[in-house]
Amino acid sequence: MIIIGADYHPAFQQIAFVDTETGELQERRLEHPEAAEKFYRELAAQGKRVRVGMEASGQARWFERLLVELNLELWIGDATEMARKRERKQKTDRQDAQHILHLLLKDDFPQIWVPSWENRDLRQLLWHRHRMVQARTRMMNQLQAVALNEGLRCKKKLWREAGRKQLEAFRLAPWASRRREDLLELLDRLNPKIAELSQAIEQEVQNCPAAQPLMTHPGVGPLTALAFVLIIGRAERFQCGKQVASYLGLVPLEDSSGNRRRLGHITKPGRSILRFLLVEAAQVTVRSLPEWRSKYLHLMMRRGRKIAKVAMARRLAVRLYWMMRQGWDYQQWVKFGSHAGQPGNRHGVQ
Repeated sequence: MIIIGADYHPAFQQIAFVDTETGELQERRLEHPEAAEKFYRELAAQGKRVRVGMEASGQARWFERLLVELNLELWIGDATEMARKRERKQKTDRQDAQHILHLLLKDDFPQIWVPSWENRDLRQLLWHRHRMVQARTRMMNQLQAVALNEGLRCKKKLWREAGRKQLEAFRLAPWASRRREDLLELLDRLNPKIAELSQAIEQEVQNCPAAQPLMTHPGVGPLTALAFVLIIGRAERFQCGKQVASYLGLVPLEDSSGNRRRLGHITKPGRSILRFLLVEAAQVTVRSLPEWRSKYLHLMMRRGRKIAKVAMARRLAVRLYWMMRQGWDYQQWVKFGSHAGQPGNRHGVQ
């Protein structure tokens, strides 16, 4: 068996590899993509089992596809954990490759879960729609500014037929008029594309059994449900809701010592799109459920509006996780709840 530790960069990769049968250790620098592809194809032709380890990084999609095509085993590791296991303070590409190889050889490699290719492609659908909506929002904000400068303040009514006629009727300077026309044209082109992407998301949700029960929760629509299922993956990966909140970056930084406890901003690892969707969905839930509204107002008075919104998003994420793990819809959650099976007496069964 050949074990390879690869320090991957977009332009090249530094590798250290060993043949477990002979014990021979070698190091190489492979330029992308020609030299790297040639090296791995030659390894695959030898017929030996090959395991490649690398840190989680971007711009490596082609490399992953190559290894899948050649039927070579790829392990992707947690970069933070790998850095924590490093003993030497010196850091070079050669030492990184040797460090990864050392972790593979002593069976201490922090391997992470990697989503399937279908999962990644569906994530591209979510990201594409998210970016298109962001672009549309920027254009709408600019058009709102044009209307306000001309004394028209109608907020959402600006996008109705009467509001748009008023906006188009303003007599502006030549370049200001050109800007208004271009923004309206781009807006008209984006709206049908976003509607098409939204329809595609609804169709994908119908083919995703795990996402359908989540949509029964107030405030959770097809976009949030599908994003949650795709990014969480298998619910069994997490032992409790706190791990899910940490994975999504909805827990605060902590710098405590002795009797002093200091909490900071949220950590924000993971996918920002899911945090955004959870915050938006939680606001709808707050308006729909009196219990959530009471909790939100209590937190807002104590800690402020921003912290309260994030806290409700975390609460929603934990609830969706348990619904997904148990396979429950919202009615089953209300019936059984998170405290099902616990005795009614706080001191135990009498």
